[in-house]
Amino acid sequence: MAKLLSNSCCSHSSLSTFSSVHNERLCYSGKLIKVLPSVSHFSKWAPRILARIQLTSHFELNSSNGYPLNAVSLQDEGSAANPQAEEPHFPELGEGDSTLSITVVGASGDLAKKKIFPALFALYYEDWLPENFVVFGYSRTKMNDEELRNMISRTLTCRIDQRENCEDKMTQFLKRCFYHSGQYNSEEHFLELDSKLKEKEGGRLSNRLFYLSIPPNIFVDVVRCASTKASSMSGWTRVIVEKPFGRDSESSNELTRSLKQYLTEDQIFRIDHYLGKELVENLSVLRFSNLVFEPLWSRNYIRNVQLIFSEDFGTEGRGGYFDNYGIIRDIMQNHLLQILALFAMETPVSLDAEDIRNEKVKVLRSMGPLQLEDVIVGQYKGHSKGGKSYPGYTDDPTVPKNSITPTFAAAALFINNARWDGVPFLMKAGKALHTRRAEIRVQFRHVPGNLYKRNFGTDLDKATNELVLRVQPDEAIYLKINNKVPGLGMRLDRSDLNLLYKARYPREIPDAYERLLLDAVEGERRLFIRSDELDAAWALFTPLLKELEEKKIAPELYPYGSRGPVGAHYLAAKHNVRWGDLAGDE
Repeated sequence: MAKLLSNSCCSHSSLSTFSSVHNERLCYSGKLIKVLPSVSHFSKWAPRILARIQLTSHFELNSSNGYPLNAVSLQDEGSAANPQAEEPHFPELGEGDSTLSITVVGASGDLAKKKIFPALFALYYEDWLPENFVVFGYSRTKMNDEELRNMISRTLTCRIDQRENCEDKMTQFLKRCFYHSGQYNSEEHFLELDSKLKEKEGGRLSNRLFYLSIPPNIFVDVVRCASTKASSMSGWTRVIVEKPFGRDSESSNELTRSLKQYLTEDQIFRIDHYLGKELVENLSVLRFSNLVFEPLWSRNYIRNVQLIFSEDFGTEGRGGYFDNYGIIRDIMQNHLLQILALFAMETPVSLDAEDIRNEKVKVLRSMGPLQLEDVIVGQYKGHSKGGKSYPGYTDDPTVPKNSITPTFAAAALFINNARWDGVPFLMKAGKALHTRRAEIRVQFRHVPGNLYKRNFGTDLDKATNELVLRVQPDEAIYLKINNKVPGLGMRLDRSDLNLLYKARYPREIPDAYERLLLDAVEGERRLFIRSDELDAAWALFTPLLKELEEKKIAPELYPYGSRGPVGAHYLAAKHNVRWGDLAGDE
């Protein structure tokens, strides 16, 4: 049960509005009150929690979040709401049971409609949510409960497991969804939300989760209003914050400082949905539970590591958000750097969240700031292929015509510790490239005194063993080995030992947001970013970003649908590396 309860107790006046439970104690108005957990509630939750503890958690890699949020003002929007539809029957809460209230702030946005609500339904469909829960949408758009249900019903699917009761489960889920319209900076409107939440909670112990699916310029306003007017007074309150977490070290520190005026660190869940990808989570399982890999995981056997992210589409009307951040802030500083830290960390003391995050921070602090000579930036230009024309980045009407924001970047990073000294970690991320993929490629060193080097000719790179973790699409793990081709001669071939997930595990893989939302509900912080992790990450990239912007470095142009700028190949060659994704063996 302890995992389901917040582990912070209010001792500071600015935090007193967020009461939380820890070890069955409740901090309320400066006093400790004993809280007895419900036996009936525990009996329903315990089997699922124990099952989840026994299962290995999952990570996942995607493109950016795919649904960037444009900056918004705090003005009213939308049309007048229709008269309130008749409220559906809501299940009665049992005596002594706790309730879970999930409020999606920014409920009318793309991210909420296409990712968050479907993820919540998937959790409900698979019986991962507690028996007593409600979902509230909150945004400035004027609508009623029934209009919210109609809006989100269009994105709900039973994709995980097609069962006969799919429609019934959808109906039951939608009956638990409600809506409240209000301004993001209005304490009065959040007080009204609090009244509605209390009505649904029925006076029972309440746990509240707020998901901020909103632009960063209004994070602090929402947290202030929620903390003072809509926090739980009997259970825990947690807030999930979407990236970007600032634009540089200074703005990130200011955001963290502002949030901590109203929240403790344990209440802030900074989400990076790539950490919820299946293959990213499997990275630590692969390394720490297989004897064959851990002894090889060092400079002694690994020649280089490549973290590659590519999208086969451009900004396509969402350039307003992207132009303010660029590919380095959008992908490299968070998604790829987080994966690098997980890949390179030392063995943690345990699988506890703090032990894992401690090791990740050590990796980030062992790296020096990125140097301009180890970075290549690019921007896609218009291109015609097969009779079809593809627009350039600056052809997007939401992008300034003279923009030099990079849509592609490649960088070489180094970790200055005993395990990884001298091993280049190459990152590459870009839009409008020839394919969509996200993968980790580990290239091993050449075999010393290879008896068969004559069979490979002068290009020993063709004989290099390579471990590939394909995060998306078509999740897979494969190891490239050298093998004799059957026959009378001695002809060698490069073959794959391949674990293709869709062949081995036919059940569809859950979306990253499902895993991360469930972890937030359970209080599992392992896949969320701690403030000192964030500080260390920005310390690596902020000097580079300032230099690029101050010197107005013009990006190298590359055609839409190509493999990126030529400079990326020169950067790899400089460190004696060949990009593994260019071999055409996929």
